[in-house]
Amino acid sequence: MNEVARPGESEVVPAPMPGAQPIVLRPDEGAPPPPAPVGRRGLSPLNRRRLDNFRRNRLGYGSFLIFAGLFILSLFAEFIANDRPILLSYKGEWLVPVLVDYPEEKFGGFLAQTDYRSPEIRKEIAENGWALWPPIRFSYDTINEDLPTPSPSPPTWMLSDAQCRPVAEKLGGTSCADIPWHWLGTDNTTRDVLARVIYGFRISVLFGLILAAISSAIGVVAGAVQGYFGGWVDLAFQRFIEVWGGIPTLYLIIIISAFIAPGFFVLLGIMLLFSWVSLVSVVRAEFLRARNFEYVRAARALGLSNIRIMAVHLLPNAMVATLTFLPFILNGSITTLTSLDFLGFGLPPGSPSLGELLAQGKDNLTAPWLGLTGFLVIAVMLSLLVFAGEAVRDAFDPRKTFV
Repeated sequence: MNEVARPGESEVVPAPMPGAQPIVLRPDEGAPPPPAPVGRRGLSPLNRRRLDNFRRNRLGYGSFLIFAGLFILSLFAEFIANDRPILLSYKGEWLVPVLVDYPEEKFGGFLAQTDYRSPEIRKEIAENGWALWPPIRFSYDTINEDLPTPSPSPPTWMLSDAQCRPVAEKLGGTSCADIPWHWLGTDNTTRDVLARVIYGFRISVLFGLILAAISSAIGVVAGAVQGYFGGWVDLAFQRFIEVWGGIPTLYLIIIISAFIAPGFFVLLGIMLLFSWVSLVSVVRAEFLRARNFEYVRAARALGLSNIRIMAVHLLPNAMVATLTFLPFILNGSITTLTSLDFLGFGLPPGSPSLGELLAQGKDNLTAPWLGLTGFLVIAVMLSLLVFAGEAVRDAFDPRKTFV
């Protein structure tokens, strides 16, 4: 006769054989075990150790944070250095000149594009509203015709009130504090150096990031194919790379610039044709070393395709070497663009460029702020990348430990 347990009491299980004692279970023993908690997705223990090692390297980790912060700020260069207001209230209407081109007829003029620095427009805005300006009231291409001294003009903080007085009187002031400041002076075309540094830094880093990312992807694929298949595939690729890598890139760019006006994407395309070769040998060596390991043979025996073996089982090991080289590839890409701009075969004339700033410093030795500014910005930027790259390399090195 079966017994039914009351709620809250122990459940009596009938004995399976005559004469056996009934087994009494607690209420929680008869129930199925609770489901195991679903593990949160995150970094593997190995990657966590690498990240911890990277953070313990104070010089490299601090350099990475500084470089990342400067790059993020440069992405909002239009809100930092611009000759247009960020926000404008005019006759009860809200305008955003930093993002939208408004015709001058909106402010009582007749030109297709508004010059917000002209005295008439500034007076009209002041009488009918207000404007929120960026900290630096000059863009990278702003021509300032009211300079206290002939261009290239030194930084405003180096000038005396007597030098600034003629310009300040036009604006209703008497000293240098009453005029818009050029913190790093102007170049030989009266453009603000600090604004050009901010925009030039952004272009250089973006160019380097795009070039390093795409060239690394192509180099990884090419090296993986060479190292995994080997044989005649490896031999043919090696001979091709020897010929392709021997082509002088700089001379080719000079020749092409005689037919096509060099631009951002033109330079990027030309550099991509040759920059992918730098990673091929590293990835090829990793695939050659690992293609005969036991786990790769087991994957072949299980019938996995070559693409799956390369992408899932071999590529993660090869990416360690790739990631350690990536900061230095980025460093070389930025240096290449700077060198081309310095020689005059880079970005179009007028574009904000650190190399062009160095060239102006060479041509204007009486204006030392040009050459010193370009040198310091490039030196600091590349040093931060080198320190960060060394920290990444040490973080992936299993023999390195940090206290």
